[in-house]
Amino acid sequence: MTMKNLLEKRRVPFETVVHSATFDAQHLAQALHTPGAEVAKTVLLRADHDYEYVVAVLPASHMIDFDALSQFLGGTPLELATEHEIAERCPDCEFGVLPPFGTHYGAKTIVDKILTKDEYITFDSDSHTEAIRMKFADYFDVEHPLVASFARAAGGE
Repeated sequence: MTMKNLLEKRRVPFETVVHSATFDAQHLAQALHTPGAEVAKTVLLRADHDYEYVVAVLPASHMIDFDALSQFLGGTPLELATEHEIAERCPDCEFGVLPPFGTHYGAKTIVDKILTKDEYITFDSDSHTEAIRMKFADYFDVEHPLVASFARAAGGE
């Protein structure tokens, strides 16, 4: 099921934004002329010695603080999943695309607290040329993610 179908089925208002092909959240922000803090980067992580997957959602302008996120998850070791693992879990998406709906793919979703302050968020839909923009409150109501502080500014701030 595509992200648009999922949101339509749940009667969630959203906007589809077509853009030139991008392959990471920071370039998506640039293509949309949107601050990186308002674009959600979605990362698939292996947790609990590869027995569980977690979808981490954070601002495009930030990086994951693995120690903080591991501590939030009870000290479990975390590793980045491969693009092949993403493709296995998201067969309805183009290779390398991971929408911020981990529950749709059998994974826990954790959103960084910074994104909860945004009225709207924008994220990859199912392809490298289409994004979805929606109210964060609506995203939260659909996904019910855990919220934690695990992002740090990409510049190390």
